[in-house]
Amino acid sequence: MKSSSLVAAAVSASALAWVLAAAPAAAADVARPVPAAAVQPAVAAARPAPAAPPAGSAPALDKREIRAQLMPRRYTTLAAEIGAKVSRLPVAEGGRFGAGQVLVSFDCSLQQAQLNKARAALSAAEKTWHANQRLNELNSVGKVELDVSEAEVAKARAEVASNQAVLGKCSTAAPFAGRVAEQKVREQQYVQAGQALLEILDDSVLELEFIVPSRWLAWLAPGTGFQVAIDETGRTYPAKVQRIGARVDPVSQSVKLAAAIDGRFGELVAGMSGRVLMAPPPGKP
Repeated sequence: MKSSSLVAAAVSASALAWVLAAAPAAAADVARPVPAAAVQPAVAAARPAPAAPPAGSAPALDKREIRAQLMPRRYTTLAAEIGAKVSRLPVAEGGRFGAGQVLVSFDCSLQQAQLNKARAALSAAEKTWHANQRLNELNSVGKVELDVSEAEVAKARAEVASNQAVLGKCSTAAPFAGRVAEQKVREQQYVQAGQALLEILDDSVLELEFIVPSRWLAWLAPGTGFQVAIDETGRTYPAKVQRIGARVDPVSQSVKLAAAIDGRFGELVAGMSGRVLMAPPPGKP
């Protein structure tokens, strides 16, 4: 029994020594870096190839949603032409007015007084001139004195005309029919010449401005009809192309269009925006 135990112990010690001797070599094999040349083919084979773009794919502009904004046909800012106090603003903000209607009235009592003074001076100058004319017929006045009195009449008339022109600017009339978009002053406020008074617009025809691919020019023309979906109302409205831009953008290959809503719709207001529903006809690019 003793000899068997000794043999078994010797065998175990021999096996342990072999394992300890082989362990460093195995660890060295694990730590040794794998050559990159051996890894790259495998990675390249695993990476999926990039998908090729479909033939005849449309440019980015064709895929974008074409947006447009409603704009008034005409709009402007009315400004004061004289320094005076605002006496009346007969049309409230958002109100409608007709062409030639007075939109702003000024207190021009000082300008009226100056006109009256100029008219009185003209009357005096005319009387002096007429008297000198009669004296000239009697050879009782010199030529120079007669000419000077005539020049004084011309000067007084010019002064009257100047004051009449100033007095004519004491009210501001509408250049076209439309609506008051914004009041920039209030009644009884003193304003200076050149100060903005009102922003007005003509909403009788609402226009749209938007950009389309330039190759659509092959079939687009003034009068081309389409639809536009307005965000604020949730409805679709007919429109027609009015003008085509005079220049094509060479970078984006696009062109600007101006169109108008075809008809009158009371719910539409300048500043609303929407989506243009326009596409090339069959067989067109």
